[in-house]
Amino acid sequence: MSDHLPRNLGLDLVRVTEAAALSAGRWIGLGSRDQAYHAAVEAMAGVLGTIEVNGRIAIGEEGRLGEHSPLDTNRRVGTGRGPEVDIVVNPIDGANLVARGHPGAISVVGVAPRGALWSPAPAVYMDKIVVDREVASSLVPECMGAPAAWVLGLVARLKKKAVRDLVVFVLERPRHADLIDEIRAAGARILLRSDGDIGGAIMAADPKIGVDMLMGIGGAAEGIIAACAVKALGGAMLARLAPQSDEEQAAVEAARLDVERVLTCDDILASQQNFFAATGITDSLLLSGVRYHGRLTETDSLVLRSETHTRRKIHAEHVVDSDGS
Repeated sequence: MSDHLPRNLGLDLVRVTEAAALSAGRWIGLGSRDQAYHAAVEAMAGVLGTIEVNGRIAIGEEGRLGEHSPLDTNRRVGTGRGPEVDIVVNPIDGANLVARGHPGAISVVGVAPRGALWSPAPAVYMDKIVVDREVASSLVPECMGAPAAWVLGLVARLKKKAVRDLVVFVLERPRHADLIDEIRAAGARILLRSDGDIGGAIMAADPKIGVDMLMGIGGAAEGIIAACAVKALGGAMLARLAPQSDEEQAAVEAARLDVERVLTCDDILASQQNFFAATGITDSLLLSGVRYHGRLTETDSLVLRSETHTRRKIHAEHVVDSDGS
């Protein structure tokens, strides 16, 4: 089967992320991460089932979350008709942000022709570096093992900035204590976030947003999704598996996955025929969050297409029926 995907598929995918965002939005600030996430999963799975594709979830989040859902690895999604595709999803990138009412939560989905997406299951975590198109051609695999100060210096030179003017997105995790110290010692600034490294990768790959890089270890599934967006934006990404427990290390070894291999966007996504869609849940530098006005609800979404590097911003108004549907 041809790997050419319908040009309107991206608009169908927006319905998927909108559904998840609208469901998650009802839980903003209510303190329940799990209920928000489960509501978004059910909404996303329901709309995915109506999309005219023969889809397969390339890698799910069951390994990181420790629970199963309709969006687990290798689950079949779509109507079963249409192009054969691999799909990667995250109903809420930043579920804790939703629970706390903090900015930066989005709902995302990426799609590529069947077999084009690398699936590192059962790996759960990977180390990542993401930059925009201005730096993309110079982000070589050696950067992954280099000191942070060296990589920051490279990026600063290419962007014609001082290192102290760089902004680096890093997840706030104990495992990043040394990385954070290195970045600050080099003089760069850090955008430290508790969650949302897919959003962080998009911000780093988007030259219109004032984030120069993403560095650090995050979810493997999130890394695969991020690659869909980064490639469409013309940026670059390096990734390497980074098991965070003995159990994960054993599972990765049993699956014969190479933890030393440094991957590029092209290694992760071996096609230009891919789409990425995101809808804002809470306000962020990327997208406005869900806004409620009685029966009227507003959403803002982003659709990216790698083949043409087209970026579409979609503002939608949703009228809720009197029964709440």
